[in-house]
Amino acid sequence: MTRLIDLRLGLFLAALFAVTVLAPLATTLSSSSPFNLPSYLIPLMGKYLCYALLAVALDLCWGYAGILSLGHGAFFALGGYAMGMHLMREIGARGVYANPELPDFMVFLSYQELPWFWWGFDNFGFAVLMALLVPGLLAFVFGWFAFRSRVSGVYLSIITQALTFALLLAFFRNEMGFGGNNGLTDFRDVLGFSLSAPSTRIALFVLTAICLAACILIARAITISKAGKVLVAVRDAESRTRFLGYRVESYSVFVFTVSAMMAGLAGALYVPQVGIINPSEFAPANSIEIVVWVALGGRGTLVGAAIGALVVVALKSWLTATFPDLWLFALGGLFILVTLALPNGLLGLLDRFRRAKSAPKEAAA
Repeated sequence: MTRLIDLRLGLFLAALFAVTVLAPLATTLSSSSPFNLPSYLIPLMGKYLCYALLAVALDLCWGYAGILSLGHGAFFALGGYAMGMHLMREIGARGVYANPELPDFMVFLSYQELPWFWWGFDNFGFAVLMALLVPGLLAFVFGWFAFRSRVSGVYLSIITQALTFALLLAFFRNEMGFGGNNGLTDFRDVLGFSLSAPSTRIALFVLTAICLAACILIARAITISKAGKVLVAVRDAESRTRFLGYRVESYSVFVFTVSAMMAGLAGALYVPQVGIINPSEFAPANSIEIVVWVALGGRGTLVGAAIGALVVVALKSWLTATFPDLWLFALGGLFILVTLALPNGLLGLLDRFRRAKSAPKEAAA
């Protein structure tokens, strides 16, 4: 029986635990200490972990079921908007216009009452539930029609990207009631704790790490189960799996929905740490970038997807600050490099080195 936590996953979780414990402690050290970590880096690290969770979500459906979604940026953004709506409601009368019910942008746009789809978002639990259910419901409905119609391959990828672009255009409109081009921002606190307080930033960072570990374990449990074996069969030989009597569309809808809910959770954790959510998160280029993360780390490995996300976003932060005009060229070159030289990603390269190193010993034995 396949173990839930193998060596690769165990090492990743151990490293994640070490960073989660040591990073907050490093912020308490004296500024003269070489191990001091500036407090402003904690939200940045939390953002990186959100991206790692998003990459794991995509790898679950792409790496194991062969569903190349170019719409996971939309699920991520929907989860972010759900949390952003709650944070806007928490501002209350402390806004610029001192309206206890309407967010500032609604007062500015002459709204007379709160739209019905904002009801309930003053409750934190309801907002978290919507951050999971809205992306999950969208993925379920979309997947139900797409997979029952046997849409797959590049056609499915194009449709998911079209869905993302349609949501981008819709959320840009002020009439939608989500802040238009500016989105939702100027958040103050969450559950009564100031978002600018170091303790709140650390708590959000730790919560993100816990959610990443939990989701990667859930994804691992799915992939080693009997359903996971069927998903791999669907990926490798969908027609044969269908002829064996399996309802392929049911398995595809299931994994696509779970993946979307994980992406929505990543978005909900992302917003309070970044401080803004706007329609640019729906940009199709973002969804394509997620694919690069997974491909670089290693498709169908979960751990590799998380590592690939961390590597690419860290490289992006450095390049956009040092050579801002070169980032897109670097991203394109990285994708070409992975496609031609690293088809199995970084983890695949490590496996190749390990096999090459152990081959002489096995031959001698």
